[in-house]
Order: sequence, then structure tokens, then C-alpha cells
Amino acid sequence: MSATTSSAAAATPSGGNRAPSQGGVIEGANPSHYNPKDPITMFIIQAGLIIIVCHMLHWPLKKIRQPRVIAEVVGGILLGPSVMGRIPGFRDAIFPAESIPNLTLVANLGLVLYLFLIGLETDVRFLVSNWRVATSVAFAGMALPFALGCALAWGLYNQFSGDEGILGISFSVYMLFIGVAIAITAFPVLCRILTELKLLDTSVGVITLSAGVANDVVGWILLALCVTLVNAGNGLSALWILMACLGYLLFLLYLVKPALVWLLRRTGSIENGPSQTMVSVILLIALGSAFFTGIIGVHAIFGGFMVGLILPREGGFNIKVTEKLEDLIGAIFLPLYFTLSGLNTNLGLLNSGITWAYVVAVTLVAFFSKLFGATIAARLNGLVWRESFSIGVLMSCKGLVELIVLNIGLQARILSTRTFTIFVVMALITTFTTTPLASLLYPPWYQEKLKAWRRGEIDWDTGEALPTSSNPEDEPKPSRSATTDRVRRMLVYLTLDNMPSILDLVSLFGNPSAASSQGHPADRAEGSKQASASQAARDSGKAVRAHGLRLLQLTDRDSSVMTVSQVDEYNQLDPVVNIFRTLGQLHKIAVSGEVAVMPEPRFVEALVSKSAAISSDLILVPWDKSSVPGGAQTIAEAVNSKLVTSFTTIVKPLLQIPDHNLAIFFPKPIATQPGTQTPRGVKLTRTYSFSDVKNDIPTTVPVTNLSHHIYLPYFGGADDELAVTVVLQLCERPDVTATVVCFTSGEADAYFTTASSSYRGKAVKFDTVVAEDGYEAALERASTETQPEGESPSHNLVVVGRRAGADAVRGKPSYRVVDEVRDGLGAVAAHFVASGLRVDILALQTRTNVVG
Repeated sequence: MSATTSSAAAATPSGGNRAPSQGGVIEGANPSHYNPKDPITMFIIQAGLIIIVCHMLHWPLKKIRQPRVIAEVVGGILLGPSVMGRIPGFRDAIFPAESIPNLTLVANLGLVLYLFLIGLETDVRFLVSNWRVATSVAFAGMALPFALGCALAWGLYNQFSGDEGILGISFSVYMLFIGVAIAITAFPVLCRILTELKLLDTSVGVITLSAGVANDVVGWILLALCVTLVNAGNGLSALWILMACLGYLLFLLYLVKPALVWLLRRTGSIENGPSQTMVSVILLIALGSAFFTGIIGVHAIFGGFMVGLILPREGGFNIKVTEKLEDLIGAIFLPLYFTLSGLNTNLGLLNSGITWAYVVAVTLVAFFSKLFGATIAARLNGLVWRESFSIGVLMSCKGLVELIVLNIGLQARILSTRTFTIFVVMALITTFTTTPLASLLYPPWYQEKLKAWRRGEIDWDTGEALPTSSNPEDEPKPSRSATTDRVRRMLVYLTLDNMPSILDLVSLFGNPSAASSQGHPADRAEGSKQASASQAARDSGKAVRAHGLRLLQLTDRDSSVMTVSQVDEYNQLDPVVNIFRTLGQLHKIAVSGEVAVMPEPRFVEALVSKSAAISSDLILVPWDKSSVPGGAQTIAEAVNSKLVTSFTTIVKPLLQIPDHNLAIFFPKPIATQPGTQTPRGVKLTRTYSFSDVKNDIPTTVPVTNLSHHIYLPYFGGADDELAVTVVLQLCERPDVTATVVCFTSGEADAYFTTASSSYRGKAVKFDTVVAEDGYEAALERASTETQPEGESPSHNLVVVGRRAGADAVRGKPSYRVVDEVRDGLGAVAAHFVASGLRVDILALQTRTNVVG
């Protein structure tokens, strides 16, 4: 104390007033001491601790598919009076009572914005398109829990009405609130669970999502009614509040929404995404709406929710707005809000047998009333029992919406801390059990069996296939040979980085009938011409159907989940899929495409299941082009983590699938042009991407040549036979030629001999090379067949069999081959890549259960 006094005296010899100390810890200040005039330091300590604890808890919980809200509430319970609060001095040091209002203010602001996002996510089109079954499931799934909740409210009201911190409200209002708390369903968490379990495109997912929308909207209306009755002094005031709220909703729908849509169209925000100015306008409307609903006696969150509902959905505009806001809200605001729920939860108050009896009763009523109500309604709408029970389990999920309702009840002093804790425990249990129970009741094998049974393909009891009429499209697969096997259906894994190369490759599978009825140029040189009618008859069976599948990773962002729920519209807008569709129109390929959003570990499963669904003959997977080095570097010197990741996450698991033909496409490295990099230390003077810094027109891009030449080194084996089949099919186009070279130490095998003797065209040249060192001979021939870029008269493509191993290829590679490249592309293709050969490489692996 004396030191502080002397310091102050030294600073102010005249004894006048001085400014508060700004030295902080340097002058001995305690940063954990709460200063109401400067609360930011304590807020950072609290927010940092909350976020760290929540992420530490979420890491193990996400392994068992639990939503983030579980970790946030459990984190709050750990930091609250139940666990850490028992440490002497912890709550006073970290969460002093005078700092809670600031924490609550930030959390409630985040809650208003999050309810705005929930309004964006709530799509009433699900309810409209499935209104009959959705209405019945939603009504039954809400009426029964609401009725039982009202009955349970009588016991809760009489048992805990003497607790501290609650208002002396009437039983009718209390009963209404308890009924809503029991009957509510967490739509946002439900949508994420359906996405995680891959149920959105099933009857269970569609019905649950539609009923969840209806349940959510009705639940918010009842909650608004409850809060209105609590805030109103008498019944007439409650009526005026409800009328004002209804009038305000009509004002938003018929005045604000048209004006906002006009402004968004005028500024191009719907097509191009909202600018910063438009985001500010939207947030001002949301906050202004929250202000209005707050001052009339309804909670402020309802204003934000209503504005989210009126924003347009076309062009994925609601997703674009969500992407602008979700990270800040989800990373900081929501953990603070739900951790406050945990801080207000005191498990120590569950200290009697009657209290635990009510915990069990509330949990059982909340779960089984939802389960039975939704299950019976779904069963009456024609679903089987297992589907109906799955819907009932999913509808019983409470999640963050339940916690929002409970916090509103706690703030309105409808609930005491004890009853609040009872309902928080119920919300955690019902949310935690939703995912494992739904997975158990409706596993993927059951979904497939149900689909096959509904198509009339199997007997339900025995699971055996039923005799069906022959389908002309399901032609039996001929045994593999050089002249009969064809790729008729192809699944293409679409990635943005490899689109140009993939489009060029897929175009080679186009219907050759459009090219001309005159045959291949090499055949025309021999004077061989055929009638157009007979050519069209032959080509009718040669059409290739290519289906492009673009996989987007499902993240923990709300916009990712919204993309899943609006994936049908997203399919029409996705530029990659649209470019792929355009390719089919240009090259006479029956092309289709779709977007799927799922966790990255399920990408391979999605590719395999889609390939089986469309009966594809070939899965085409490109390697990550961004990982291919450019310039003079070799692949052995410049392989990076992206290359390894591409192999381990996509290619490696696909190579283990035995019943699919697989094509791995490795695009040629992009050469780095001299002078394209900015030298270090040079100051950039341009202010736009297009400027007059360069006055010359770059001429480094050559004129595109539409001809293609394919080189196939043949060593024998099933994969090389498939490669020959594919090359012969590609050479049916008039702009494609190929050279197939058999490298052997003796004579060519029977398959190559048969293929070369039976082929009658001029586009493919067959050759045999006797060589002891197959690697070097194949590479030497490749250097002549595929000339360096810029000198070649055509596009070059090397096609190899992936499993042409040591038994077939004699000799030793002269270049160091990276293990990941060799395991993915095979020994021969990896040797070509390591040598720096700048060509596109297609490595083929045949199915291992081919009959032939």
C-alpha cells in the first residue's frame, strides 16, 4: 500500500487527480480481477476457457457422432457449480457474479443471430411437398408429448413451486411451458443427424425432416405464446401482444420481403452472393426485428427467426448468407450461450429421491411419448414398423432448441434452477441416444433390403430374388475379349482441379456416329466406306452413359448441412456438374451429374455404391492435379502431402474393391513458364488484376489440336487386356489413333496375338518388341510415341495396366519411384511419371471376379 501511495505521489507531486493506471500487470495489476469499466480482459479469459473446454470435449464425442451442443452443455456443467465450482475460489476468480451480465449479453446477441440462421435453415417447402404425412407425424409427435407434459406439469408445479428464483405464475402458463418443453424437436440437430446417417434421401429422412419443420414452427409459436402470457399483466394485454406479433409477421411478409428481394435483385446479390453492404442491411433488419419483438413482450429471438424465414432461397442465397455469419456465431457466440446453460445447471440440487424420480419421469415421458406418437402416425401412413420406429426415435431428439427453450424459461423465471437442471439432463440423454438408436434401427443393409423389396426384386421373409421379366437394358455381360467388351456405363469422380483433363478424356468415349458415317480417316485412306444406315445401326449399341459425381465434404458448418437439404437445387447450380453436362451435349455422350455432401471418409463408399446403382463398367478417378509438380522437377523430388493424401483417402481404398473396373487418371504436370513468378524484393505496382503492366499478348498457349494419339505398353495380364479393350473402343473415333506394343522376352501371349489378328481397322498399330529390360524399352518407345509438349501434333495419352508387375515386366526401374505413386498407378506408370514424361496417364485395373 505504501509503495502504491509513493508511486502515486511521485507521479503527481502537486497532489492533483491522476488518470487510472494503464500499466496493467507491469504495475502489479491482477488480470483476473473484474473491472466493470473495462470488462474485456475478464471476458477474454472466460471465452477462451469455454472454447478450449468445449473443443476438448467435442473431439472424443464426434467420434461417436454426437452433435457439438452436447460438448458445449457438458463443458458448462464441468465449469459450473456441479464440478469446477466446488473448487474454492474458482467461480469467484473466473466467473464472478458481476461479470455474468456481460457474458450473457454477448451470448444472447449470438442467440438472436443464431435463431436468424435457424430461420434461414428452416425450409417450409419440405412441409408443403410432403404435407399429408408430415402433418400427421408432426401432429401426433407433438400432441401426445404435449398432453403428457401438461399432466407431468401438475406434479412439477406442486413439488417445486417453493424453489427460489421463480415467479408466482398461474398453473395454466406453467403447464403450457412444460408441454412445449416436452414436445419440442431440435430441427437443426436433427438435420445434421440425418446427414451423418445418410438418411436425407430416404423415406425416413424426408418424412422426419418435413415433420421436424412443422414441429419446430408450431413449437416456436407456442413458446412465443407462453412468453407473452408470462410478460403480460392480464389476458387483454396478452391478446394485444399476440395481435401485434401477428401484424408484424404480415408486415415482414408483404412489405419488407418484397422490398428486400427487389433490393437484392437490383444489386445482383442473389446471383453473386451478398456484398458486405447487403449483409449489413440484412443484419440491421434482423436486429431491428429482434428489438421490436423484444419491446412488445415477446422474446427478441423470435424477431431474428422471422427475418430468417422471409429471406429468399433461390440460387442458394440463404446458404451464401449463412456462410458469411456462421463461423463467428458457431465458434464464439453459441459456445458461450450453451455453456451458460451448463453454468446454470447444478447437479447438486438433484439431492433427493423425489427429484431423481422426476428426472426419470421427465426423460421417459419426453422420449417415449415422442417415440409412440410419431411411430403410430408413420405406420398409419404406410411405412413398415422399423421405419416408423426410426422416425419416432429421430423426432425425440431435443438438442439445442430444447436448451434455448429452457434458458428462456429460466430467464423468464418460469423454471427454478432445480427444474432447469432436470430438463437439461433430459435434453442431454435424449440427444445423446438419438444417433445410436437410429443407426441400430435403420442400418444401411436394411435400407437396401427395403428398397429391393419395394421394387419387387426379393422375397421379404427369405431375402431371395424373385423371378422378374427381362429388362432390355440389363443385357448380360459378355466374356471379356478384344472385340466384344465395351464401356457402356461410366462413373466419373468430378473434381474442380482436374476438370479440363477429365473433360478431354471423357470426350473420347463419345458416340462415334456423329463424327461421320465415313469411318476412320485411316480407313477412308483405304477407300473403305459404309452406308449411314448400317453405321447408325451399329452405333446404337455403342452409346456411352457417363454419370459425374461431385463429392463435397460435410463440415460442422450450418451452410454445409443446408447444402445437403437443398441438394436438388444445388445440383442445378453447381458449375462443375453443369460443365460436365455440357460436355455430353457436345460429344454425344449421355451425361448426367449430381452433387453429394457427406463426411470425407465416406467418399469411397459413395463412389462404390453409386457405381453399383448405375451398373457402371468403369469408375474413373483423377489424381489430385494440384499435387503434380511442374517445371523441371521430377515426381520423386517434389511429391508432397497432397499426393499422398489423394492416394490414401480415395485411390487406395478403391483399389481394394474387387467387383469394379477402376481407371486412375494422372494428368500431365503443368510446365512452369519462365518469368511467371514475381522475383523477391520487387515491389508490385499494379492495383487491378487486369492492367497495362504487360503490353504484349502472351503466346505460350498453343492452338488446340483435336487429334489424339494413345500409347499402350502391353506386358500381359488381366489389367493389360482391359487396357487393350478400352483403347480399341476409344479408337472408334475418327480423331484417335493408337500404338499397342507388346514387350516380351519371347513370343507375344495368346490374347495379344488374337487381338492384333482380329482387328480390321487402321487406327490401331500393333507391334511386338523383344526386350529383356521392359521398363527401359517401354520408356524409350514412349519417348517416340509421345513427343514433348509443344512439338506433338496431337494430344498424347498413355494407357497402362496397373498390375503389370515384376513377373511381367523384366528389368529394374532406372528412376526412383515413390511408394505412394507405385502403389496407386502401378510399377510401369510410376516409372513413366518418375522419368518426367509429360503425358496424361490412365492406369486401368480390372475387376477380380470377371468371368471370361
